[in-house]
Amino acid sequence: MEYATIFIILACIFGFFMAWGVGANDVANAMGTSVGSKAVTIKQAFIIAAIFEFAGAFLAGGEVTKTIRKGMIDAELLAGSPELVVYGMMASLLAAGIWLLLASRSGWPVSTTHSIVGAIVGFAAVGIGFEAVQWGKVGTIVMSWVISPALAGIIAYWLFVSVQRFILDTPTPLENAKRYVPIYIFLVGFIIALVTIFKGLKHVGLHLTTLESYGVAAVVGVVVMIIGIVLIRRLQFDPSADREFHFANVEKVFGVLMIFTACAMAFAHGSNDVANAVGPLAAVVGIAESGEVAQKTAMPSWILLLGGIGIVIGLVTYGHRVIATVGTGITELTPSRGFAATLAAATTVVIASGTGLPISTTHTLVGAVLGVGLARGIASLNLNVVRTIFLSWIVTLPAGAILAIFFFFIFKAIFS
Repeated sequence: MEYATIFIILACIFGFFMAWGVGANDVANAMGTSVGSKAVTIKQAFIIAAIFEFAGAFLAGGEVTKTIRKGMIDAELLAGSPELVVYGMMASLLAAGIWLLLASRSGWPVSTTHSIVGAIVGFAAVGIGFEAVQWGKVGTIVMSWVISPALAGIIAYWLFVSVQRFILDTPTPLENAKRYVPIYIFLVGFIIALVTIFKGLKHVGLHLTTLESYGVAAVVGVVVMIIGIVLIRRLQFDPSADREFHFANVEKVFGVLMIFTACAMAFAHGSNDVANAVGPLAAVVGIAESGEVAQKTAMPSWILLLGGIGIVIGLVTYGHRVIATVGTGITELTPSRGFAATLAAATTVVIASGTGLPISTTHTLVGAVLGVGLARGIASLNLNVVRTIFLSWIVTLPAGAILAIFFFFIFKAIFS
């Protein structure tokens, strides 16, 4: 290809811009519950996110990337015109990045997955032809957007109900919190470790049997639980604090748990959503280097690295606006409520990453926060904020598609 180097440079710039948008918008969702429930400060949230988002993207980001890269467009139809895929993928990255910039400025938690899927489907349907889009695959993705918030909402609802039953609604909530919170901490460690082993460590070259995987995950869970127990024992409790807010000391124990769930959510998010930025980028690099549309292209480590760095910079520079919406806008969060929402969302995202479905972390987390709100009664939800969020979700798909079509024809005019 005559412009191969230019294409790779442009794709890297646009891919980095898109990753920045994922950081500014989506990571803020992942951290919103932790900051909103006052379990971590905004500075601590940035540090947690930087480490675990990056680890999730780099170690476990490969599976979903395949879907974004080649699952939505019929590669065989495009074998004769690979440059169209290059224009389209660059247009998609630029379109989704711009939409995320606008949404983040307004503090709307929109879906980066929607943005990029809408953009890719838009350019393919209009720029190449309706038959170029694999509508079956797109249908599956759209279904997952409905299923994921519902599933996360249900898990969060029951998690919070279990917290109420075993801890909050008992005669000795503080003693029960000390007894049961370590079990929740074990769950967090176990679930995240299991996913990393099943999905993330294949391209590092570690191959364990199913039994070994469960064994290692259980060991990690126990180690994380022991760290949690040590941290809980070091807490200082003030009996007078409970006069103002009956569960002040109990929430301190949950604050420890929230730190672990925040790490888990950041890891889960990095593994699923880095694909939105690096999937199209990998497609462009693969075509520019080989000159053809391949069904399979390897994911070079430097691309995952670029995506991970972009996400972290986006969060630190622009993430605070969306954090405010998710953390305090939808419903009032305490560490115990935030824990239920975050663990439910992380579990759902992790299941999706494992099956290769690019679900929306935003939908999943908002669904989980709604689930916790409903466990306390519908009056505890701020329905105006919920309405704005739902509207911004509906606009995201067409916005991504229209912008991508526009840029696609510009690139086509410049380079062909």
